[in-house]
Amino acid sequence: MDIRQLRYFIAIVEERKISAAAERLHISQPPLSQQLKTMEEELGSKLIERSGKFLEVTEAGKALYKYALQMTQLMEEAKMEVKEVGNGINGRLTLGINTFSVVELPGLLHQFQEHYPKVTYKIQQNESSHLCRLVRDRAVELAIIRLPLELEHFSVLHLHTEPFYFITSTLQKAFDHEVSLADIQHFPLILPSTEGLGVHYLITEAFSRFQLHPNIVSECSDITLLMDLVSSGFGASIVPETILKRHKGYPIQSYKISSTTLSSSVGIIWLKNHYLSKSAQNFVHLLKKSMVETSL
Repeated sequence: MDIRQLRYFIAIVEERKISAAAERLHISQPPLSQQLKTMEEELGSKLIERSGKFLEVTEAGKALYKYALQMTQLMEEAKMEVKEVGNGINGRLTLGINTFSVVELPGLLHQFQEHYPKVTYKIQQNESSHLCRLVRDRAVELAIIRLPLELEHFSVLHLHTEPFYFITSTLQKAFDHEVSLADIQHFPLILPSTEGLGVHYLITEAFSRFQLHPNIVSECSDITLLMDLVSSGFGASIVPETILKRHKGYPIQSYKISSTTLSSSVGIIWLKNHYLSKSAQNFVHLLKKSMVETSL
């Protein structure tokens, strides 16, 4: 078998129809069927069986599919590495950004562009767990995410830990001190993000840890709308410090929540044991350099 046949087999498995696979591969059906038959004869195993309108993969076919994906991925990575040959002056930086993105990112990208002006960019914004899937599927190489998450398959560079703030309208009676979760549990709260996602989980888990019962009246993943709602007095909220830095000018009051009660780490991840493009390597290097300079 050769790499071309493996690509054919991957298309057949994923499309579940010879006609659809042939269309995806831009070839006619008869030679594709013949290639499948040739592979089955070479391996001495039935790889695909017909079940109604669709094709089903046998156990032998599943084993081949697993290795076919690995081998074609390795081939693509080898081609990429050889083409780049080194310094990342050309290339593409593919980066995922958490919904509550890093305030310093525009400045970092400006620095990166100054050093590598020919690099192009693909930047996707999403929730942290979805960004992990994008990195795992190689849709993006790097992702800046909010921790904690299950990161067994990823390399992680911790960027910083930030506090959370309790925010209310200026119409609300103000505190004159740093607040605890107990202080704010009875306020009508609008939680950023939605149930099951990162920031939402961090906040509800913190209340649960202290056996507190927050008065959650709403969830809102649109941060601009959330800030409008808080400003109007519809409810209060709990947000990472990043939000306050990115969304200034709202008539709100903010009170830091004790960091021993609630805080969140931010990190950048990439897939373990896979080639990382030179552009991505250079961006990680810039982040590390920036962290060192910030700590001085």
